[in-house]
Amino acid sequence: MSNRREIHDRVLQAADKGDLASAYSEWASTYDADLVDEMGYRAFSIASDLLIDQLQSSGARILDAGCGTGLVGSYLTRAGYASIDGLDYSADMLAQAQAKSVYTNLLQGDMTTTLAIPDDCYDAVICVGTFTLGHVGPGALGELVRVTRPGGYVCFTVRDAAWLQHEYARHIDELSDEGLWELLESRQATYIEEEGSMGQVVLCRVTDAAADGP
Repeated sequence: MSNRREIHDRVLQAADKGDLASAYSEWASTYDADLVDEMGYRAFSIASDLLIDQLQSSGARILDAGCGTGLVGSYLTRAGYASIDGLDYSADMLAQAQAKSVYTNLLQGDMTTTLAIPDDCYDAVICVGTFTLGHVGPGALGELVRVTRPGGYVCFTVRDAAWLQHEYARHIDELSDEGLWELLESRQATYIEEEGSMGQVVLCRVTDAAADGP
C-alpha cells in the first residue's frame, strides 16, 4: 500500500478532529499530486463547472468552504472569478492554499460549529470533498445557507457512502420544506477515478426566507 493511499484511508477513517488534522498535516504538501494526478480526483472540477453554469457574473463573491489546498479556488480563478474566500480546518492545508494566491481571504474554521462569517455574505458557497466519512456531516448545511445571500447558490459534493449513511437526501428535503433553499440539481458523478468511487453533486438556490435564518 502506497503512502498516499495510507494517508487517504486515514483521512476517511479519522476517529476525531485530532486524527483528521494530523493526517492532513502530513498530506498537505503532496495532496494535489497524490489526489489529482495519481488518483484521478474529479469532484472539484465537476462541482465547479456546475456552479459556474449558474453564476451570472464573474464578480460574484464566493466562499470555498473546506478549501483544502485550493483546488476549487484555482479552478474558479482560471474561469475568471476573482473574489473567492477560502475556509478550512487545517492550517497546513491553508498554507498550501495561500501559496496559490487565488483567494481574497483565507479563514481557519470548523464547519461543525457556527462560522465566524456574517449572514448573507456570499453570492455562492461551494463545498467539495468535505461532506464525507470522517469529516463534516449534513448538519453543516444550514451554516452554508446562512452565509449565502437570498438568490445565491450552494453547491456541494457528498461521497456516496456518506450520502447513504448520513441520509443527506432527507436533510436536503428538510431545508427545502422549511423554505430555505430550492434544490436545482442532484446527480451522481465520478468522485475519484482510481478507486472507482462515486459521489453526489448538489446545487441549491437559497430563498428569500433564508434571510430569517435556518
